[in-house]
Amino acid sequence: MSDILLDVKNLKKYFNTPGGVLHAVDDVSFSLERGKTLGVVGESGCGKSTTGRAILRLHEPTSGEVFFEGRDITKVSSQEMRRLRSQMQIIFQDPFASLNPRKTVSEIIGEPLRLYKVHKNKKEQQDHVLQLMELVGLSERLVNTYPHELDGGRRQRIGIARALAMRPKFIVCDEPVSALDVSIQAQILNLLKQLQHDLGLTYIFITHDLSVVNYFSDEIMVMYLGKVVEHASAQQLFEHPTHPYTKALLSAIPVPRLWEKKKRILLKGEITSPIDPKPGCRFAPRCEYAKPECFERTPELKENEKGHFTACHFSEEF
Repeated sequence: MSDILLDVKNLKKYFNTPGGVLHAVDDVSFSLERGKTLGVVGESGCGKSTTGRAILRLHEPTSGEVFFEGRDITKVSSQEMRRLRSQMQIIFQDPFASLNPRKTVSEIIGEPLRLYKVHKNKKEQQDHVLQLMELVGLSERLVNTYPHELDGGRRQRIGIARALAMRPKFIVCDEPVSALDVSIQAQILNLLKQLQHDLGLTYIFITHDLSVVNYFSDEIMVMYLGKVVEHASAQQLFEHPTHPYTKALLSAIPVPRLWEKKKRILLKGEITSPIDPKPGCRFAPRCEYAKPECFERTPELKENEKGHFTACHFSEEF
């Protein structure tokens, strides 16, 4: 069995708008090993959430290939995709908006079990639901409560339990802690880590918080306006960033020690429109190192050192 669970090649997702074609995800490629976590970071609107949803075909890709266990799932029928979705799940950003307010905790977690007809009777299904609740740290006494009666942390645990119901191999975590209090964030992150260890899960972890992604990820992919600008192991990226945008993001991480001074890189200039973008580097108008070539030719994602990829014409000069 191959160690590669997910292999994404030249994935694109465009949206038609009154102003033109929005290039939300533009030629994204990467591979993800079983049991590993790929962190996807970037500012709002960079296409990271759309990438995750296009991989799961919640948004139908415009073009490209997504190989899950060696099979291109962009070409399978909707009926076959429904079967495959039991192995590919998503944890949404807003735990309240993603839960049906008319259903109890038991009904929400048990919904996938009912749809896929996993159990012969309600007693077996209820026992399975209680096992899932225990797995994610939800008390059995909450089984008949409704989402509005619970806090954000418990709601997100419901979403995690629902995602785990069909014992998936791969989960897209779409900013799963950004809507939670800081203390609750740590609890949910530790839970996800423990579940990955115990169940052998593979994650794509989407976030805008670089401190979180450093703690949680094996590899990190930085996106800017639909493009991957840097991809490396978490250690490589934090110790030796090679793209100017990545350096600016890392400079914005707060320093906990008041006596330690850190140079902040402030980005200036106009943000390139992702609607019908012209050739060239999309970060060039905000890059202090930009040269005429940057505005004329789109940089390719190249491997500058083993396992470290950068989309910049002059990254080796920095």
